Amino acid sequence: GALDEETMAMMEAPRCSIPDVDISDGRVKRYYPVTKWKNFTLDYKIFNYPSKVLNLTISDVDRIINESLKLWSGSAKKLSFPLSASDKATIKVKFAKKNHGDNAPFDGPGHILGHGSYPPIGDIHFDDDETWSGNQEKGANLFWVAVHEFGHVLGLGHSNDTAALMYPYFVSNKAIISLGSDDVAGILHLYA
Repeated sequence: GALDEETMAMMEAPRCSIPDVDISDGRVKRYYPVTKWKNFTLDYKIFNYPSKVLNLTISDVDRIINESLKLWSGSAKKLSFPLSASDKATIKVKFAKKNHGDNAPFDGPGHILGHGSYPPIGDIHFDDDETWSGNQEKGANLFWVAVHEFGHVLGLGHSNDTAALMYPYFVSNKAIISLGSDDVAGILHLYA
């Protein structure tokens, strides 16, 4: 086939660096569970903060990360996410640039925004070359990206449902960011 404008735009859209899995085996669009944690209480630590922000303070970043996790635990009531001071926290949140030690280098501003590691690793990395914001108008929307990457950390792969937050491309122009029905079905499949 020929590349059309819509396909070209999607190829240039900001996205997650976790590879997509082909689940086009005739099923209806749906979530893709990869693995899950054995424990449902998962502590987390934010190791550093973004170097480029638009109207975000450290407190805002803390709040956004916490709210991102609450979005998932709001659907899967068994999950809880206490903040930890330990470097051995289950979920490790970091802002990093280019090659940062996990064989998934970032590409600088504009394309790959972040990635989250499936259980039992639990790392979530945001590209520190991006300008992070707390809104949908300018910069990379930290809340949108965090919710998506925490989905990976909780064991979900990419969804082929364009309404799902686990869709691999970030479409941050929604006024209200919430889990789609596909996201909820996926997290309940893992943690009901």
